[in-house]
Formats: sequence, structure tokens, C-alpha cells
Amino acid sequence: MKRIGLISDTHSYLDDAVFKHFDACDEIWHVGDFGNIELVNQLAAFKPLKGVYGNIDGADIRQVYPEHLRFKCEAVDVWMTHIGGYPDKYSPAVRKDIYLNPPMLFISGHSHILKAIYDKKINCLHLNPGAAGKQGWQKVRTLMRFSITEDKIHGLDVIELGSK
Repeated sequence: MKRIGLISDTHSYLDDAVFKHFDACDEIWHVGDFGNIELVNQLAAFKPLKGVYGNIDGADIRQVYPEHLRFKCEAVDVWMTHIGGYPDKYSPAVRKDIYLNPPMLFISGHSHILKAIYDKKINCLHLNPGAAGKQGWQKVRTLMRFSITEDKIHGLDVIELGSK
């Protein structure tokens, strides 16, 4: 079993509560718009970190993290990208591939809108943890926590960090 802390759109702001909420996690996955390399380094020093760059991230972050990351966690095929859209509205950059070779878990950020949607057409769970930073139009800063055991995604928690 792997316990995952899922975060996105920090935009250079890392709430101290993230460390408390992700303390029992085995890994942190960041879905882009870190904001700065110092924030990356803080998260990576705390827990193993997987991530993708977002549209606001500079060359320093883009040298470390890809635009798309596809990997296995336990027996779950995971695809992370910052700008991915959501079921029936996938972004043009991923649309063809997601229908030809769907993952079990598709994770995107960018919209600052927290979502957990099961796409029945491709048998894929889509997650967007919302935005954990203070930039953007979201009223409440959010993140997610969940577990993966073999080919099961379970125990999904939505965590509110408070208002901007």
C-alpha cells in the first residue's frame, strides 16, 4: 500500500499545514504550478516527490520535472499533467492518447477546481486537488490524500486548508 498526498497550484506558497496533513503519506505528488524551486526543495526534503511542471513554472523546475508523467504505483497506471482537462473536456494535448491508452488514474491541476470524477467511458478516475496556494480565484485552498493498494484507489480525503 502507498499513501499519497496530492497537491497542485501552490504558486510559491506552501502552507505549514501541508506537512501535518501529509505526515503519514509515503509520497507527495504535485500537479504543477509549484511557483519556485525553493518550494520544490521543501517538499522533496519532507517526502519522496513526484511532479509535473505547470504553465507558471520556470526553466529551473522544467529541468527537473516533465510536462507529463506516466508511471505505475502499485498496479495502478497513473498519468499526471498540469493542463489535462477532465472527462468529456480533456485538453487537446492529451485527448487522443487518453482515449487510445487510458490510465486507471488521471490527475491534472491548473483549473484550481477540486474534482474527483470517474470517467465511465474509459474506466478511469480523474482527480484534481484544486489549488493549495493563495494565487487564483479559488475561495478555499485544498489538497487530497488517498491510498493505492495493488489495483485499488481508496480512502480519498479532501482537505481544506482555509480561505485565501
